[in-house]
Amino acid sequence: MKVFPEDLLYSREHIWVRVEGYMTTIGITDYAQESLGEILSVEFTEIDTYVERDETFGSVESTKTVVDLISPVSGTVVNINEDIKDDIGIINSDPHDMGWLVVIEMDDLEQLEDLLVATAYHDFIRQEEESD
Repeated sequence: MKVFPEDLLYSREHIWVRVEGYMTTIGITDYAQESLGEILSVEFTEIDTYVERDETFGSVESTKTVVDLISPVSGTVVNINEDIKDDIGIINSDPHDMGWLVVIEMDDLEQLEDLLVATAYHDFIRQEEESD
């Protein structure tokens, strides 16, 4: 069952964003982890690296494929979830909380306007599934 927490924003690349001022915690959505299957590894850029919106900040390898992680915002990576190195399975079991990936300090809050609220993301997923 797909979960769409209302307190998050979502990208069309299946990345969620939790916003606290200019700090954005980022992870893959429940839909993404479900589609990928068992996550085997994740790689992402280092702390203090500047990432551009719509550019790759890492990748996720699963039993099915390897996918790029596309940043929904521009800014500097200020934190990385070290816990997933010890227990990669938390991305599958708890993608919206303990399975977060990075924290980015944003430059421009206006970029958030391009992201989807939970109901719009749900509609986007439904359209994507219908077109498959």
